[in-house]
Amino acid sequence: MNVLLLGSGGRECALARKLRQSQSLSNLYIAPGNGGTLEYGKNRAIAATDFTAIENFCLENAIDILICGPEQPAVAGIWDYFQKEELKHIQVVAPSQKSAMLEGSKAFAKEFMTKNNIPTAQYLEITQDNLAHAYQWFDEKSPPYVIKADGLAEGKGVVLPESKEEATKLIDEFILDRKFGASSAKVVLEEFLDGLEFSVFIYTNGQQYVMLPNAKDYKRRFEGNKGLNTGGMGCISPVPFVDKALMEQVESQVIKPTINGLQKDSMPYTGFIYFGLILCQGQAKVIEYNCRLGDPETEVILPRMDCDLLALFQAGFSNQLESFNPEISHQSASTVMLVSEGYPEAYEKGFPITGIENVHQANVFHAGTTIKDFQLVTNGGRVLAVTGLGENLKEALFNSYDAIERIRFKGMKFRSDIGFEFEGD
Repeated sequence: MNVLLLGSGGRECALARKLRQSQSLSNLYIAPGNGGTLEYGKNRAIAATDFTAIENFCLENAIDILICGPEQPAVAGIWDYFQKEELKHIQVVAPSQKSAMLEGSKAFAKEFMTKNNIPTAQYLEITQDNLAHAYQWFDEKSPPYVIKADGLAEGKGVVLPESKEEATKLIDEFILDRKFGASSAKVVLEEFLDGLEFSVFIYTNGQQYVMLPNAKDYKRRFEGNKGLNTGGMGCISPVPFVDKALMEQVESQVIKPTINGLQKDSMPYTGFIYFGLILCQGQAKVIEYNCRLGDPETEVILPRMDCDLLALFQAGFSNQLESFNPEISHQSASTVMLVSEGYPEAYEKGFPITGIENVHQANVFHAGTTIKDFQLVTNGGRVLAVTGLGENLKEALFNSYDAIERIRFKGMKFRSDIGFEFEGD
């Protein structure tokens, strides 16, 4: 099979590595890819949202499966685009544009959850027209407050101000100053939920689904979960406090109602769903949907899955997911993101990266890298994801951090406390 994978981050590097292990893979192309995906396939300088160029490439290279890695092409309608008669023979791993609105619009997702009785936080939609309602919300609720840009903001559109004054200032920045452009023209305010966060993943064809490993990521930039939200500073899998009873609750109250809701509203879906959850007083509630695998969650999920990824996709296309049972490793996995100094705000690029060749006890997935003058250099805020495996979380973390000692680039930063609250479990 000839496969085209869209994207350029750590998620796509991990997917490329897993796809390379498939027995049915002939050629793997990654568009645009990064400095690490070159190890598993051929990079092509095509933007993941340039649908015309993607179409031409697929036809010229006899692509059998198109896989959408990041959220932007899904929200822009890549699945719908490939429903044209001349492209229908190409199988697409992506939700329809309507389904992708579960991630593309926080307000749409909240309406979907409310309609399908899926447990989630109370919320209020705010635009410039009803901005006064936001100020009233801040008067009536106690901090911290939760303010979310409605549209895509690369994991940075959620803030938790600790005072009414800060909340008022931030919502003005979101809506009046358009801090995230059109993505923050509408804002969702939510009640603050205090609990333990975790993530659950499935692969679905919109009717059937397969459970994937769970994970817990760490979004705040600094140790102790302080600082700005990021795209993710690290991740662990499995989550120590997630037991069989909790997963049964999630499946019955969240996953199955979501699949039923997709069918009821005629929302075609072929791909991954990420359920961002929080455990509050014994009940799991949905914080957010992602219509894709998470990043850095992918970097801990896929190494724990013993299955052929292309076989999983084929089972979905042929309505055989119910009989597809991927073997999940008993091992723990941890990944730690190496980021550029200044991330998630302004940072410099182009610094040489050394030492990866000395890492043997961990997987290094490239996120923001490129090749310049035959040298691997930094090309993003999140640069590398270093994933360790072990018989327990402590061993996995040791392997991640031991590997980090061998890697260098100017301004390299990382969190030193990923997973440490569970090390004794």
